[in-house]
Amino acid sequence: MDKYVCTVCNWVYDPAVGDPDNGIEPGVAFADLPDDWTCPECGVGKDMFEPLSE
Repeated sequence: MDKYVCTVCNWVYDPAVGDPDNGIEPGVAFADLPDDWTCPECGVGKDMFEPLSE
């Protein structure tokens, strides 16, 4: 599964880690995050994220 980076604050969503502080368990793909999920660092929506090229 791909990692996604916030284009505002550069926080990286890693599906292997999830976002446990906000109830997202490890193994949840970015595409499967709820539509109302927001960046835990700066609060922007999913539309402000792009795939991380490593």
